[in-house]
This record gives sequence, C-alpha cells and structure tokens, in this order.
Amino acid sequence: MREATVLARLDHPNLPKVSDFFSIDDNDFLVMDYIPGDDLRAVIAKAEANKQFLNEADVIDWAMQIGDALSYLHSQNPAILHRDIKPSNIKVTPAGVVKLVDFGLVKLLAPGEVTITIMQGQGTALYSPLEQYGGDSNMMDGRADIYAFGSTLYHLLTNTPPVNVRDRFLDPSNLVPPREINPAISPRVEDAILWAMELHPNERPRNVKTFLKALTGESTSSLRHLAGKVNFREYQGLDRTEMILLYIAGGLTFFSLLLTLIRNI
Repeated sequence: MREATVLARLDHPNLPKVSDFFSIDDNDFLVMDYIPGDDLRAVIAKAEANKQFLNEADVIDWAMQIGDALSYLHSQNPAILHRDIKPSNIKVTPAGVVKLVDFGLVKLLAPGEVTITIMQGQGTALYSPLEQYGGDSNMMDGRADIYAFGSTLYHLLTNTPPVNVRDRFLDPSNLVPPREINPAISPRVEDAILWAMELHPNERPRNVKTFLKALTGESTSSLRHLAGKVNFREYQGLDRTEMILLYIAGGLTFFSLLLTLIRNI
C-alpha cells in the first residue's frame, strides 16, 4: 500500500523505523522497531511522586529532538501529520535519545487530493487542537501538531495536563499560565508554549522551526511580528475582490470551528 510505503521510507534518528503495515479484520497495524526506555508520561509521574518539576533544560533538549522529528515529517512529500503528540507517545531511551512513537493517527497531506488517512481517530482530547475535532482534514496542517507539541511541553513543565480545548474555547481563562504553576519556567519558554497553544491555527507559529526558535532564545513577540509582516507581504499582491474572498474564507473557517465545538459538546 502507498501509505505503508511512505512510512517505511522514513529515516530519522528520533522516529522508530516502520518495516511493515497489515490489517486483520477491521484492525490496522504498523510493524516498527522496539524502543526501550520510559515514555514521558511515566517520567512526569515520577516527578509528581517526588513532588518535583522536571528540569527545564532537560525538557528543552527533548523538545529540540521532538521538533526535529516533526519538521522532518512535515517536510515530506506529501507532508505527514502525526496528530497524536502527547507525553505517552514520546519515549526516552537509556542513551537519552527521544523517539516519537505511535503513528496510529498519521495523515498524509497529498496536494490536490483527498487527505489519506492511515488509521482513523481524532487524537487525545487534552492535547488536540479544536480543528482536529471536525473530521474535515482539509482544515488541518502542521499547526495542529504544533498545538499538541505545545500542550505536551505544558504538561511536562507543570505536571498538570492542559485544559481541554473545548473548555478553553468557552472560557479562555481556564488555561492557567505555566509560570503560575511552576515559577521556575523561564518567561521565554512560557511565551513560546502559550503561542503554540493558541486556539486559532493562524495565531500559532507557522512551522515547527519557528516554534523552536521561540523556545530557545528568539523573542516570541518579535517572531509573531515577523510572521505578521510575512503575511502582509503575501497579501499585498491581491486585488480587492481576492481580499474580500480571503476575508470570507477566514470567517467561514472560524464558523466551521465553532460548529465543530458545538457538535462535540
């Protein structure tokens, strides 16, 4: 199958090697490398048991490895979305290498074609963005993974699961800023995480590399400003009719997200 061939072709140090894909009755399976070590949900549980927070430097090191794997997936042709990034789907080997596992909800974004679904599902509610609930894969791109990535880092640094996105949509104040839970988190990292967790995909980092820049030193506000400038330049060449259509499309997207929320309440 084409989907299995695409996954088997992946070769990245922070991804397990997929060697086969098969179905039994209505169940689909991927055959991949065994990854030793604890997943990050277990790491969080140990920190909670010791009444400690994970060290920010360790979390950022893991984030850089996760981000590199995601950038690799998103750069494939067609682009690959993981769609279920969460602590329990990330393992740390005894050598300290992070592996992003569980490709059960992967999607291949084939330009000009209907999105190919390898396994069905919506992701884990606590880490999934609003647009992932609608069932319309054409509304999703790499920024859906960025939301889940930011939500995972929120959990790692606060020992607190993120608030369900539907509850946040109804009351944005439900999400407690990370530094209010763990004051040891640097303001830079907090800003980057909250940027990744913006409700609307257009308000998040444009790609994983931009998010990693915000995590590791470059000002989130300056990166937001730069993204705004880039968008403006892209739109400068549009005529008035095209601009009106663009605004209508944006409004319809927001309305679709709202209907998605209502259907899932």
